[in-house]
Amino acid sequence: MDSFPTLAIIGGSGLYTMPGLQDVSEHDLTTPFGKPSAPIITGTLKGLHVAFLARHGIGHHIHPTEVNYCANIYALKSLGVERIVSISACGSLREDYVPGDLVVPDQVFDLTRDRRRSFFGDGLVAHIGVADPFCPDLSEQLYQAIQATGVNVHSGGIFLTVEGPRFSTKAESNVYRAWGMSLIGMTTSPEVFLAREAEICYSVMAHVTDYDVWHLEQEPVSVDAVITVLNQNTQIAQQAIANLARQLKPDRQCECGSALATALITQPERIPAETRQKLDLLVRKYLK
Repeated sequence: MDSFPTLAIIGGSGLYTMPGLQDVSEHDLTTPFGKPSAPIITGTLKGLHVAFLARHGIGHHIHPTEVNYCANIYALKSLGVERIVSISACGSLREDYVPGDLVVPDQVFDLTRDRRRSFFGDGLVAHIGVADPFCPDLSEQLYQAIQATGVNVHSGGIFLTVEGPRFSTKAESNVYRAWGMSLIGMTTSPEVFLAREAEICYSVMAHVTDYDVWHLEQEPVSVDAVITVLNQNTQIAQQAIANLARQLKPDRQCECGSALATALITQPERIPAETRQKLDLLVRKYLK
């Protein structure tokens, strides 16, 4: 078994107490982009070394725009993580995605405005390919792991990320539906894009908590509704993660691990030494 976590879970701190998690340790890390949202917990689950990170901090005190996404992904990369599963609460923009259902989306639409979206800059330019932003291999394995729990789960859909922290107006919600969006949340972007820049596979286990505000026969989304569904689904999420840890294929059957191979465009001799050092963890194999 590898000594570093190959799978990371980004979600609520309640997942740290998963049944069967052994050899638990805590890592209080600092990165060139600052500190992660919380100390990273590692342990062994079903024979696989895994890591857990509370996206909004312990006790949920960081709102979506304030999350240090760069530090979170960089810290996980520094521990050796190759795959990330995001646990995400979301609203449904489709009649057939019912509150209580789970979804593994296959596309994302980014409407955020105030977040750092890339590790790169300061003299090193990279144009990462994200036509298919979620890792298809990891997403399929995650879908099978969720399906084995017996919950109603859907494969596919467009995950719209809005800035937040407020919920939508009815006008906005109806426009998103007219665009063909499937789900709405506040944290998938830029997390998914940073994971690709870090050459980490990324997939989302989306928990449908509400119908946003568009459904005329349902109450508009509220914090109480979100928390109620998430609490109900905690055991499902834990079981799905355990299933995934048990069945996860050791080798990645995707191109995520070489995403930067054709993305770096800056001539090596033009990269400032400080930037090169800051991004060494990500680019060292391409800038020898």
